Amino acid sequence: MTQRQFRIVVTGGPGAGKTTALDLFQREFQSSVKIVPEAATVLFQSGIVREQTRDRMKELQHSIFKLQVNLEDIFHSLYPERLLICDRGTLDGLAYWPNGERDFLDTCGTSIEIELARYDAVIFFQSGAAAGDDLKSNNPYRSEDAASALLLDEKLRHVWQRHPNFHYIPSSQSFMSKISLGLLTIQNTLEEIRSSGPIRPRS
Repeated sequence: MTQRQFRIVVTGGPGAGKTTALDLFQREFQSSVKIVPEAATVLFQSGIVREQTRDRMKELQHSIFKLQVNLEDIFHSLYPERLLICDRGTLDGLAYWPNGERDFLDTCGTSIEIELARYDAVIFFQSGAAAGDDLKSNNPYRSEDAASALLLDEKLRHVWQRHPNFHYIPSSQSFMSKISLGLLTIQNTLEEIRSSGPIRPRS
């Protein structure tokens, strides 16, 4: 019997400060955690472009879903003793899916329950658009305007707030307060890992 690996999703609307937060999380916890990169950004960095037709959007989001699963599996295998902090999760594609939740789940061959169970906690950073903040992002592949950012933020929150260990960090908080709340959530999860003892590993 070995200790189960824990996973946290860090997600939220565009312009929420997620990318900066993840960098600070890695610096703070160092070898105790490993950041799983965002699948969508991995694809866009390779030259794949966003498509506007329904069929192409579905094809792209299905590919992102499968890549996210594969990335998490790879990091699980390579870093079994670390807490995995996932830059977005498998259900983020629902915010971009053109045909509704049921169609997304059927296409990906999964369920809300299965995907939520992949993760032990969710940290949700609300988009800065909700507070009228500048949406300039460290991620060059994000270019949403304020209205689009708010819509995506609402859709993502609707998806992830169904997780039983959901932590919502509103944009009304200062950035340092956001980071502090995120760090506290991760610290609590690390303490849970260290006190959990030998249990069945994640399948």
